[in-house]
Amino acid sequence: MVEIGASSLSMGSITPIKPLGVLSMIDDGELDWKLIAINAADEHADKINDVGDIEAFYPGTVAGVREWFRWYKTPDGKPINGFGHDEKALGAAKAIEVIEETNGFYKNLMAGKSDAGKLWLK
Repeated sequence: MVEIGASSLSMGSITPIKPLGVLSMIDDGELDWKLIAINAADEHADKINDVGDIEAFYPGTVAGVREWFRWYKTPDGKPINGFGHDEKALGAAKAIEVIEETNGFYKNLMAGKSDAGKLWLK
């Protein structure tokens, strides 16, 4: 999850957010959803309700997030990442759908209904 608000958050903080959109990143041939959200306490959170609203308050942010995810592994010698959906960020409704779907995967994993593979589960 990438929080796009004006204030910095502490690493590991638990912060109420508002989902705004998702990017469908392709990482090593697998879909890796990247959630774009805003701190619910951000000064503009009441006016930003969808990924399309971000540009008016934080210009260039969505493009910057996409480019960061495209290139962030290349210093380790890995290839650039690609994106689905013509590289467009999908809106808040899709973000909520992705959150619900991935939360279902997590619940199944924690309930032992999915193979943990190499994951360590408490």
